[in-house]
Amino acid sequence: MGENKNRITSSKDKTGSKNKFNTEKKQVKGNKISGNNDHKQQGSRPAKTKAQKSDKCPVFGKCGGCQYLDIPYEKQLEMKQKNMEKLLSSFGYVDQIIGMEQPYFYRNKINVSFRRLKNGEIIAGIYEEGTHNVLRTDTCMIQDKRAANIIQTAAALIKSFKLQLYNEDTGTGLIRHMQIRTGFATGQILVIIVTSRPEFPSKKNFSKVFVEKCPEITTIVQNINPKKTTMVLGDRNQTIYGKGFIEDILCGNRFRISPGSFYQINPIQTEVLYNKAIKYADLKKKETVLDAYCGIGTIGISMASRAKKVIGVELSTAAIRDANKNAQINKIDNIDFYNNDAGVFMEELAEAGETIDVVCMDPPRSGSNEVFLSSLVTLSPRKVVYVSCGPESLAKDLKYLTTHGYKVIKMTPVDLFPMTEHTEMVCLLSRKVLV
Repeated sequence: MGENKNRITSSKDKTGSKNKFNTEKKQVKGNKISGNNDHKQQGSRPAKTKAQKSDKCPVFGKCGGCQYLDIPYEKQLEMKQKNMEKLLSSFGYVDQIIGMEQPYFYRNKINVSFRRLKNGEIIAGIYEEGTHNVLRTDTCMIQDKRAANIIQTAAALIKSFKLQLYNEDTGTGLIRHMQIRTGFATGQILVIIVTSRPEFPSKKNFSKVFVEKCPEITTIVQNINPKKTTMVLGDRNQTIYGKGFIEDILCGNRFRISPGSFYQINPIQTEVLYNKAIKYADLKKKETVLDAYCGIGTIGISMASRAKKVIGVELSTAAIRDANKNAQINKIDNIDFYNNDAGVFMEELAEAGETIDVVCMDPPRSGSNEVFLSSLVTLSPRKVVYVSCGPESLAKDLKYLTTHGYKVIKMTPVDLFPMTEHTEMVCLLSRKVLV
C-alpha cells in the first residue's frame, strides 16, 4: 500500500457506460474526490477530438488528469484489458477486468494549487500537464462533487484575508497547497491547508469563516512544509478546527484517515479489490498472515476475522498510529503492527525463522525490492496475494517469484481509476510443490 500519493505531478483519467466487462453495482453513501493522478502506465489510445474535449471538461487535454475522458468506458476497459494481457499473460491467464458501474466522481482525495492573477483574483485548480501553471478547475469529472465548493471558497478566503501565496522560485509566501480528503460512507471531510511556515495570521478566524461557508467540512488541519520540494505535505500538522482526522467505512470496518496516511482513492472499487484479495487468500482461521506495506491497516484488518493472526508492517509512522487506532476502533485483537521498512522487516522474520502462511503485499508503484522478495522466498509462505498499482513492476516481481519457487494461480485487473490509463491488479501465487 505504501504508495507515495502526495507528490504534485500532472496526471489524467476516463469515462463511463455499461458494457460487456464486469462492472460492480455496489454503492457507498456519499460522494467522491479527485485531483492529480500519480500513476503512470503505458497504453495506446485513440486520438482526441476538439468536440469531445469541450463536451466533457473545459480543461481536458491540458490538466493531464483524465487521459481517457473522451473514450467510451467500455473501450477504456478493453484497452486496459489488452494492456494487462500484454504485460502479464506470460505468467498465466488474466481474468476479465472488473469495471465500475458509475465511473465518475470517485476520487476521495484532491490536491489543490493556487495562483494570483494580475487583477488580484485568486484561482484554484491543478497544474497544467508538464508545468506548474495552475489551471482553474471549477468542476472535475472524477473528484468528489463536494470538493468544488470548498476549493472555490478557499480561493476567495485567501484573497479576502490577504494571505500571500507561496512562490516556488523565491521560497517566499505562505499558502502552498490545499488537500481535501473525504469519507464516502461517513460523509466526513478533512481539509488540509499547507503552509511554508508555522505562522498563519488569523488562522482561527479563517477556519471559522471557512466552516460557516462550507459547513460540510468536518475538520481543518494546517500542515507545515518549509522545504523546497514538489511534495505536497510536510512532516508537521496543527489542528485548527475539529479533531484533525476523519473516518470512513470499508469492507464493514471503520478506518481513521489522518493527513499523510495512505487510503485508496476510490473506496467503491477498493472494496471490490479487497474482497477479491480476501477470496484469493482463502483463510480458514488458522493462518498467520503478513500484511506488507500495510498503510493504515485496511487489508490486514479486513482479513483479521478470517485469520488466526495478522502482522502488519509499514514505514510511515503516522500510518502505523492510525493502523493501531483502527484495530482498536474495530475491536480487532489478533493483529499487531510494526513501524519498519517492509524489506528489512521481512529479512528479520526470515532470520528469526518465523512461520508465515500467507503474505499479502501492496507495495508502491515501483514494486518491491530484492531484499523483500528474497526474504519472502526464505519465509516460504504457502500463498502470496499481490495487490499492485504498477503492472510493469508487478511483472518484474512476478518474474523473480516464479523463478524462486512460486507459481501464478490467478490474476484479476480492477479498474480503480476510470478515465485514466491506470489499472490495479490483484494476483494470487502459490508455492510450488516439490515432487
